Amino acid sequence: MKGLKKTRRIQIIVLAFVALAGSTALIGYAMRDGINFFRAPAQVMAEPPETGEVFRLGGLVEAGSIVRGQGETVSFRVTDGAETIPVTFKGILPDLFTENQGMIGTGTMVDGVFVASEILAKHDETYMPKEVMEALKEQGVYQDPNG
Repeated sequence: MKGLKKTRRIQIIVLAFVALAGSTALIGYAMRDGINFFRAPAQVMAEPPETGEVFRLGGLVEAGSIVRGQGETVSFRVTDGAETIPVTFKGILPDLFTENQGMIGTGTMVDGVFVASEILAKHDETYMPKEVMEALKEQGVYQDPNG
């Protein structure tokens, strides 16, 4: 009787461990496409992404680079001070999207051009995404507007 209780307890512990490992694996599998890593233009040029890889590109919109095409297509260049990457976006840009301002775009690289599916822009005069600010500080380009 005592051995049966011990065996049952071990079986329950093993079953709980297998269930936990299985659920962790399923969560990781489900999230693999939902995780987009931020990269600065210098990082993209140093380590080009794989074909079809979805990632986030962030930096400053280069002055004089915004070209509005026919319809909803817009092209511009994003820089971090060290490298510059051309970007195309088909859609409506955020109202606060302007030159010399921080932005983050989600998309893929196609023939050396970042094709964005989503563009995020700053939400007030002083805000800049943390990742963009850190990448610009690394390049020595960022200047804190608050002093």
